[in-house]
Amino acid sequence: MVTYLKHMGKYTHNQMKSKSFEEIQKLYKREQKWINDFVPMDSQVVKDSRKGKAEGSRKKTVARKRTCEKLNDESVKRQKIEDDAEKEELKAYLDIIPRDDETINVESLATKYLIVNWKTHVLSEDNMYYEIIRGDGSTKPYKIFTKMLDDFDRQDVLDLYMLVKERFETASLEGYDRYLWRDLITVFEPSEDDEIWKAQQDYTLISWRLFDSYGVHVLLMDIGVSIHMLIEKTYPLTQEMLSRMLSRRLEVDHECKMAYELLRFTRSQLQK
Repeated sequence: MVTYLKHMGKYTHNQMKSKSFEEIQKLYKREQKWINDFVPMDSQVVKDSRKGKAEGSRKKTVARKRTCEKLNDESVKRQKIEDDAEKEELKAYLDIIPRDDETINVESLATKYLIVNWKTHVLSEDNMYYEIIRGDGSTKPYKIFTKMLDDFDRQDVLDLYMLVKERFETASLEGYDRYLWRDLITVFEPSEDDEIWKAQQDYTLISWRLFDSYGVHVLLMDIGVSIHMLIEKTYPLTQEMLSRMLSRRLEVDHECKMAYELLRFTRSQLQK
């Protein structure tokens, strides 16, 4: 409930820490009621209020619509041909690699608990893991951020980012926590002044992979550097790196609309 209120109700940590369970529960129910009672502009309630005015104008437009139907049908057919041609062209940049040997997380979002904390365990100089803790008390270890993406959805990534950012604002992150923060800030707060973007011309791209369950794509470099990006966000990638990405081809475990949208977006950036 606290995590929900922070994200949806914009409550701060200081506002929440002094409240009792009953007070938090009341705020939570009030916030949910506000969202559940919200009526979009295009809802049936609003539509009904305009029905009277629309009825008169509807009759006037029927004839015009019939006249346009043939032209619209022809336009749709032409567009479909163009879309199919573009899809075949984009397939050249797609590499479908099924991951049948991996365990796929099919846990329903309706029963999946939010991430509420994380701990970093260092066993030795070269042996460590991140322990992700969910609201029901369950935990799971991960060696690197990229491995988390096999289980995470978009909300999980956002929740972890907010948790790490909150701790970073009150305390100095050290050791492996700084690596986790670097991965997350690269996703959500990209800056061309960051070293990871300034040094990209020195990297050799090994693979470009899409996680379509939450819309993140990853660049894996030869020196172990991984760059994670949201598919809808523009990042300070050089023209040379964009060209390398298309030449290397996008790895997916199945053909999907998101892959074609990402390829189209990447190619448009390269053509600018």
